[in-house]
Amino acid sequence: MVLLIAILSGLTAGYIRARISKHTYQAISLQHSWLVFLAYISQFLAFYLPATRTLIGNQWVSYILVGSQVMLIIFAWINRKLPGFWLLGLGLLLNFTVILLNGGWMPLPPENARRLLPPGSSITLNIGDRAGFGKDMVLPKEQTRLWFLGDIFMLPDFLNYPLAFSIGDILISAGAFWLLRSLGGSRKNHQEVSP
Repeated sequence: MVLLIAILSGLTAGYIRARISKHTYQAISLQHSWLVFLAYISQFLAFYLPATRTLIGNQWVSYILVGSQVMLIIFAWINRKLPGFWLLGLGLLLNFTVILLNGGWMPLPPENARRLLPPGSSITLNIGDRAGFGKDMVLPKEQTRLWFLGDIFMLPDFLNYPLAFSIGDILISAGAFWLLRSLGGSRKNHQEVSP
């Protein structure tokens, strides 16, 4: 959700910028975008598709998460000369680091785990439990390596959409915003990576 907001905001800002500066909104050439597709498909099968997410054991899910993060970091490194990609890549690296150091799972503080549950829910999430079919593992600060890189932030209550996210997610979103906003400027403001 945080990334989606950043993408929509970046597109809007880029189009407004292009309109004000009388430039056309630029296309950009991303190198090796198949890595993003593979990372997305693997996470989609492990976390979102009901037919497969119940069949994949937790051990394999953690490997899939780590592997998909590696693919995304490689993609960001290949495209690092594009605007915002160094910030996006740093966010991916922070998420990868905390996931790797915590057994292949993104740590989620118990207080945030409780806020993710619907009001009046009878579901209990204990320390060490995977939060639903997602990438998060409920871990208290004292049992978490680099706890401050975990999913320690929550969307404000007034949005009525419970979502936990990390510093890495914020940087990824900021990098995506920066890239999409920059496409509304002149072509000299962003350079394409040659194949």
